[in-house]
Amino acid sequence: MLTDRPIVVAGAGAIGCFVGGMLAADDRRVALLVRSRVKTEIERFGLRLTDFDGSEKKLGAGQLALSEDPAIFHSAGIVLVTVKSADTADVADQIARHAPRDAVIVSLQNGVGNVAVLQERLGGRRVLAGMVPFNVVAMGEGHFHRSTSGDITVGEDVDNTAAALSVSGLAMRASRDITGVQWGKLIINLNNALSALSNMPLAAQLANRDWRKLFADQMAEGLATLKAAGIKPASATPIPPNWTPTLLRLPDVIFSAILGRTMKIDPEARSSMWQDLKQGRKTEIDYLQGAVIALAEQNKVDVPLMRRIVALVKQAETAGKGPPGLSPQQIRGMV
Repeated sequence: MLTDRPIVVAGAGAIGCFVGGMLAADDRRVALLVRSRVKTEIERFGLRLTDFDGSEKKLGAGQLALSEDPAIFHSAGIVLVTVKSADTADVADQIARHAPRDAVIVSLQNGVGNVAVLQERLGGRRVLAGMVPFNVVAMGEGHFHRSTSGDITVGEDVDNTAAALSVSGLAMRASRDITGVQWGKLIINLNNALSALSNMPLAAQLANRDWRKLFADQMAEGLATLKAAGIKPASATPIPPNWTPTLLRLPDVIFSAILGRTMKIDPEARSSMWQDLKQGRKTEIDYLQGAVIALAEQNKVDVPLMRRIVALVKQAETAGKGPPGLSPQQIRGMV
């Protein structure tokens, strides 16, 4: 059984440390390929995993293997890829050099193009797409906090890898339409950029109708693009994608009641793109809005709002001063 061998997390940042830690807390053999800073942090403080529901798990550094050397892939049964999209090709080459040929590779990354890159570089190996619906915030000193709800989805395969990876507190389910699931998540992830530009927690942003209308208008551009391309996005939430723009435009009281029944969001939850700007890192805007814009160009769909949002995120990256704290009116170019 591949699950009798170590599960190796390739690129253990916030998502990787949380997922790997939850697996290790359930007595799975887990190894993390990490940067020096993260390795030092976990060796000193261990891992503390907290959740929006108030639950908490603590692990000592000795409960999982830590390494900066990709040779850690040598006996992997499953490799969970959690690096940023721009790093996919590099980590694929490392997996190709060091991991057994029968290891199952699972992409738990944002965007829709990473599996194709992995397959190209790992010819003949089994590569599964996955979708992580929740946010994880790195709080420092080995503390990683899951701030929104949802279960991980993994492409269906003959060995039911999703079920093999499911543990208490971290459910994974299989899907026959993982491409639709990924596009559905990407459409929701379009809000990552708005969260980053606003410098507001997700819950506060979604409680504001002006921000929701901006999100709805951007999402409408994305849905029109997918329709023109013949792509049917599967819902990343209990709400069907095509209903979401209308729901986002509803008055605050009505929307809040609907959101409360369908999704749990920690009051301080932030998007990964906000974290990137905060820490002066390059964002994944080219793999989120950029993927939709490329598809729009192929299908002659106009997406002016999305193009403006990309330009504003890139300006913030270049400025290096963190999230700029813009208003919806400034993002629309009305101020």
